Amino acid sequence: MNGDFWSGKRVLLTGHTGFKGSWLSLWLAKLGAQVSGCALPPADGPNLFESASVAQSVDHHVCDICDAEALRALVQSVQPEIVIHMAAQSLVRPSYTEPVETYQTNVMGTLHLLEAVRLSGSVRSCVIVTTDKCYENRDWCWPYRERDALGGFDPYSSSKACTEILTASYRQSFFPSDQNAGRITAIATARAGNVIGGGDWAQDRLIPDVMRAFTTGETAKVRNPAAVRPWQYVLEPLSGYMILAEKLFDQGSPFAEAWNFGPNDTGVCPVVVLIEQLAGFWGEGACWEPAGASQPHEAMQLALDSSKAKQRLGWSPRTSMSQTLEATVEWYKASAKGQDMRRLCLNQIDDFERIRSL
Repeated sequence: MNGDFWSGKRVLLTGHTGFKGSWLSLWLAKLGAQVSGCALPPADGPNLFESASVAQSVDHHVCDICDAEALRALVQSVQPEIVIHMAAQSLVRPSYTEPVETYQTNVMGTLHLLEAVRLSGSVRSCVIVTTDKCYENRDWCWPYRERDALGGFDPYSSSKACTEILTASYRQSFFPSDQNAGRITAIATARAGNVIGGGDWAQDRLIPDVMRAFTTGETAKVRNPAAVRPWQYVLEPLSGYMILAEKLFDQGSPFAEAWNFGPNDTGVCPVVVLIEQLAGFWGEGACWEPAGASQPHEAMQLALDSSKAKQRLGWSPRTSMSQTLEATVEWYKASAKGQDMRRLCLNQIDDFERIRSL
């Protein structure tokens, strides 16, 4: 990742009030980018956007990506050179209770964004963030590669597979790879694994649920403790998105395709292993037990093959599971003590940049 690249770049970041969006907003602004954010207001209750005072770092716009006209007007106003699209309904279980909203946001919202990019005339680089769950999950032991079939059992996963197909169609239809055709925009998709880090307060998501329980001294209720997932520190895939955006900006079509950003083999483990380690780092008698009620369907086995990103982008995960969990626990304990969370976030970004530079 080239930190100097971002100085002065006009960046539109959708979903900047969310967990990953807040971290990326802070990081891009720290590198000198002119960041404009497009998102719904932050969630009620604790949220990273407010606790880290992210609005100080971005040109903050409240805009629903499902409102095509408003989104198009915003893009025309900002005239971004780079777009990173992260706004989404990002949870599996709520997609069962709100399937229409999930498809509207994840599919139609992305369509509106792509159309706004097509009409903008300013965008050279566009990264559409989807998920590792966009693959047709066969519960096999092999990690999924970018050329594997797309699919999805639940509404969230299938909506993200739809987003991948939609983006590929727009790329092929409206942004031909032949530079002689006047192409000025390179578009790629990014598929990341399950991210861990401070500031995630989403309801019905593993790490936030466990952190809330540990903070209050309660026993954490954990569903599907045997499920295997690719766990990674939140700053790892964000660094991948930035490297990809740089390549799209500088070199265009050779990088306008799908990319996996997942952990090394040591980061692929069952939920129970992760929670046991997390409880150990937390201390203070932290404990958990399996959730008793029946649960909606979720895949039991999931892993990503990030060989392409390692070989062609020069990206690779650098933080160990211990470093990831230690940083996560540090964040939530500091939050519980009322510390300066903006400063802590920036310090953790500094720490991560030092790790990547080694």
